[in-house]
Amino acid sequence: MHLFDEWTIGDVVLRNRIGVSPMCQYSSIDGVPNEWHVVHLGSRAVGGAGLVIAEATAVSPEGRITPADTGLWNDAQRNAWARIAAFASAHGAAPGIQLAHAGRKASCAVPWRGGRQLSLDEGGWTTVAPSAIAFHDGDVAPHALDAAGIARVVADFRAAAVRAREAGFRVVEIHAAHGYLLHEFLSPLSNRRDDGYGGSLANRARILREVVAAVREVWPQPRPLFVRVSATDWVDGGWDIDECVELARWLGDDGVDLVDCSSGGLVAHARIPSTPGYQVGFAARIRREARIATAAVGLITTPRQAQDIVAADEADLVLLAREHLRDPYFACRAAAELGATIVAPEQYQRAW
Repeated sequence: MHLFDEWTIGDVVLRNRIGVSPMCQYSSIDGVPNEWHVVHLGSRAVGGAGLVIAEATAVSPEGRITPADTGLWNDAQRNAWARIAAFASAHGAAPGIQLAHAGRKASCAVPWRGGRQLSLDEGGWTTVAPSAIAFHDGDVAPHALDAAGIARVVADFRAAAVRAREAGFRVVEIHAAHGYLLHEFLSPLSNRRDDGYGGSLANRARILREVVAAVREVWPQPRPLFVRVSATDWVDGGWDIDECVELARWLGDDGVDLVDCSSGGLVAHARIPSTPGYQVGFAARIRREARIATAAVGLITTPRQAQDIVAADEADLVLLAREHLRDPYFACRAAAELGATIVAPEQYQRAW
């Protein structure tokens, strides 16, 4: 494989194997994306990426990480997203969106204002989780979801997927990583339930598989469906790569096309060995053992590094986050460095 090979997944043909990883911008009002998001995502599409995935987008108001998160729980949000999806498509990138619920990590200030949990008086809200266990010491414990609450979460993901389809997105990713709600159910560190959603791996994975099934009802194959996972909690006794491989097998059976392999986020002070490409091995193992397409993420910063990952069959897709913040035109730079051809917008061709 080559980084600049076209790649077909479901009914979408990506012009290359470079994707923009979803990155929260904390810049919306009432969940509605705005001009910032048009420019932020649109410039990466113009920059040559094959796939541009919009940030973690809440499926309900209480599912937001912060009050400034984007959402997809109403039609005003859908209509604003439609403009962005159309622009990305017009410039050769497949537009994707990550659907999310922050669980116990919701109701926080934006990162540049400290990121701490907000009280009700500060505009915060009651958080929910599989069990009444707070993320940080001193945080108000979340409300443990009952059966009706779980059903509402599943229905919210389904409704958001309908709006994603109506907005013109081509790829949907379900966020089950980074310590947010679906990951909280997966990890035995945050899930202490004794009902059908706790205990065994099959039970802890139940809500995620129900969300996948509900989304697939309204996002039918061959539309590409991704799931982002944290492959490990980086803590003894937590969620780990062995369980993640088994989960990936089930997700493939459930109609998921690709597993986006990240890690961490569940434990506030986990020690994570953040070295270049430190998560690529997770993508490679899941791809090999679960026989499902994977995306590699995490400190992938150079064209050669990205090329080596796909050439070694360690992942089918390379998603870059911070490097795309530093350089919206990473794909153009990578093509020049790797001797590949990339079609620049007509307005920019004089620079090539």
